[in-house]
Formats: sequence, structure tokens, C-alpha cells
Amino acid sequence: MESDELHLFISVAEYGQVTAAAEELGIAQPTLSRRLQRLEQSVGAPLFDRHGKRISLNVNGEIYLEHARRAKAELDAARRRIADLANPSQGTVRIGFLHSFGVRLVPRLIREFRSHEPRVRFELSQDAATVITDMVESGRIDVGIVSPRPVSGGVAWSLLTNQQLSLAVPEGHRMATRQNVDLAEAASEPFITMRQGYGMRRILDELCAAANFQPRITFETSELFTISGMVAAGLGVAIMPIEQNPLLPEGLVQIPLAGPGATRDVGIIWKAGTVMSRPVQAFRLFVLGESDARR
Repeated sequence: MESDELHLFISVAEYGQVTAAAEELGIAQPTLSRRLQRLEQSVGAPLFDRHGKRISLNVNGEIYLEHARRAKAELDAARRRIADLANPSQGTVRIGFLHSFGVRLVPRLIREFRSHEPRVRFELSQDAATVITDMVESGRIDVGIVSPRPVSGGVAWSLLTNQQLSLAVPEGHRMATRQNVDLAEAASEPFITMRQGYGMRRILDELCAAANFQPRITFETSELFTISGMVAAGLGVAIMPIEQNPLLPEGLVQIPLAGPGATRDVGIIWKAGTVMSRPVQAFRLFVLGESDARR
């Protein structure tokens, strides 16, 4: 199937409505409906369940969508490599990263890389560590900046830096004047944390397991800055990396954690065994060189 048919199918599957997908794609709705019908005929099975104007993937469609995304990613990669051969100073790097890395780390890396390669474009995605890892593994993005190191064997990893972890508490807390703290001392505290799937949540779960207690979680979010605000308001404590960040609220105290596991690893990931386009390879090597220079 041609790549534009893949694009049409994926768009309709994600929108769940032919009319909305047609408007986004810039084609007439009847034309899109006919092309979907021809696709189902060529596959030999229906891919959607129809519910009036809305449609949803059936079991056949779920299977087809998984492979269609992989096929489109491979065709897009082929086009980028061919474009690189025609003009090696241009190209696109698709990078995914955690929300907390979008304030300083990723903007700095992109800015410094583009000072050497100004014609390289970037497509950016922010999400949880598990989502970014899945996107790299499926080929939807080229590289990811994540923490901690993924457990998936489908991605390769290189360490960029370590961040000191802290127990974040509000001013006036019983431990606020401490120079460092063992996490076990906070076993009775209410914890504010990231949702499941986020890197800091995995770190919290692993650290608490090592300290032999189950954290009493009172609030979950997807933003470290929200966590810092809730801690400063006195609603609980949290595990956070120590950063000099002007966005952190007043009233937040970060006490360095003591003992094993007191840091989090930050690294770059890419699909294991993949052949990278020239811009992606250049960006990866630049990031690794920057991390070596700063150690």
C-alpha cells in the first residue's frame, strides 16, 4: 500500500471520525470514505465498526494500525535518508523528552547544536518516560531524553548526567533544617508524586521498596512543578531532583537524600540496531560529546 494510504488510515483511526479526518487531510469526505472501503477490500476484512458519523477500530483495525504505524515510520525514515544524501546539511530530528527537561536541558542542547547545524529541523514531543521509550522503539521518534534508564531491551542508552535527588518538604517541616536525610525517616509522611509511567514515580517506588516501606500517596500529577507547589503549600513531601530553577516556588526546601540511589540517571535513547539519518546521528554524537565535556 502507498504511504499516503497509510497516512489516511492512521489519521482516521486517530480521529475516530471520517469527517474530521477529511478536513484535516484536506480531501472530500466521500472520497476518504471510498478510499477506506477500497483499503478494507484489499485487506479482505473490515477494519472499522461504524456508529453513525463516528467509527472505531475493531480487532482487525487494531492489528492493522500497529503495523501501519511501523510501516509509515520506516517509509518516513527512508525519505529522510534519501533527503540527507541529496542535501546533507538539512534534515529533521524527532526528539522526545520528559516535561522537566523542557525548561533547560533540551532547549540548551537544541540551541547549541543548531549553532553548528542551522538547517536541521526538530520535531518535539513531551510525555512520560514509558511513552517516550515506546515512541523510540516503534520508530515514531528518533531519540529520547529520559530518566531513569528504560528497562526495555528495544532501545539503546547512553548516560548524559546524574542529578542529585532530594526529599522536598515545606518550610517549617521537622526535617527542613537537615543537611541530608535518609528516605526511611520520611516513611510516615504523605507523599505527592508523579503518576504511574513517569520516571520519577518509578524512582520513588524503587527507593521506597529499598527503604522497606510503602509510600502513602495523597496526590498524583504529571508535572514536577505542580508537585513542588503542592509541597510548598504543606500538602506532603516528595522526591525531586535538585535543580537551580527560578520556577520553583517559595517555601520549598530540598534536602539531599543520603545513601544508595540518591541520584537519578539522565540519558539519551535510540532504537537499538537502527540505521540513523545523518542529522539524527550528528545530534546524538553532539549530545554525547556535550555530556562528556561537562563531566
